[in-house]
Amino acid sequence: MKISKPAQRDARQLFRSCQANGLLDENRVRQAVALVLARKPRRYIEILSRLLRLVKLDLERRTARVESAAILPDDLQADVANRIKKIYGAGVSLTFGQNPALIGGLRVKVGSDVYDGSVRAKLESLAASFRN
Repeated sequence: MKISKPAQRDARQLFRSCQANGLLDENRVRQAVALVLARKPRRYIEILSRLLRLVKLDLERRTARVESAAILPDDLQADVANRIKKIYGAGVSLTFGQNPALIGGLRVKVGSDVYDGSVRAKLESLAASFRN
């Protein structure tokens, strides 16, 4: 859906007003949506659809998924969590999971950023270098 520039601008302003201390505040988002729906300004559907997109992108950026071949000990989980929070900020939500297909190492996904230090990725890279 094509969104007009004024609607994009209004949605960005609305999104910025929903942040507190650099983090998205769920209650502010609810209030902003209710206010837009009550007032129904020009292009309000476009504004709300863009706001939804901005909120989804922000949530993805603040969600980290860490996969390892074996379950990580608590001290290593804490170390990985501290490093991720140091890079992406304190508002990151972390989940740890196990994926035996990785063989070894870690795969970390934060938003659209993927850090793959797994043995499987290194083997696939090596295999690709032999094909070329």
